[in-house]
Amino acid sequence: MAAAARSSRRAAVLELAVLGLLHESPMHGYELRKRLSGVLGAFRVVSFGSLYPCLRTLGERGWITESADGPVTAGRRARITYELTAEGKEQFQTLLDQAGPAAWEDDTFDVHFAFFARATRDVRLRILEGRRSRLEERLDAARQVSRERRERLDAYTAELQRHGLESTEREVRWLTELIETERTAPAAP
Repeated sequence: MAAAARSSRRAAVLELAVLGLLHESPMHGYELRKRLSGVLGAFRVVSFGSLYPCLRTLGERGWITESADGPVTAGRRARITYELTAEGKEQFQTLLDQAGPAAWEDDTFDVHFAFFARATRDVRLRILEGRRSRLEERLDAARQVSRERRERLDAYTAELQRHGLESTEREVRWLTELIETERTAPAAP
């Protein structure tokens, strides 16, 4: 994937995560950054250099508003609180509803999954089934490569491959359970 496409997808995922978190409640930039690590994953830290341009873009689109908390004092700016607008709520729902193949990739699935409570059953099933299908394809390819190269691998590389296969198999089982639960759960009113 080209660097520009990866960067664009990262920006879209960050926008979805910010809109989703602000859908829950208004937040300051610092609090938003802390909460983003929970949604994006503990190993993906969002810098203020990424967050504030995203917030500015969302504001320019009319999806969030900002307001200053308290007076400006010597040497300190007022803290800014960001809040989702009605248009921002609609955009967040649209992004969830239109989730397609990008939603089941490694770097985006967790963000979509974090907001499943706000997605429809059809959307949840589409994402879960797409993710499972993607992982099953990956498993098939990894098993084929493993069979072809088994004799040429040292013990540590072989162990690493085994670990990767087992981790992916475990995620496929988990997804299968979630899909079954979604299909058998009573419809929400």
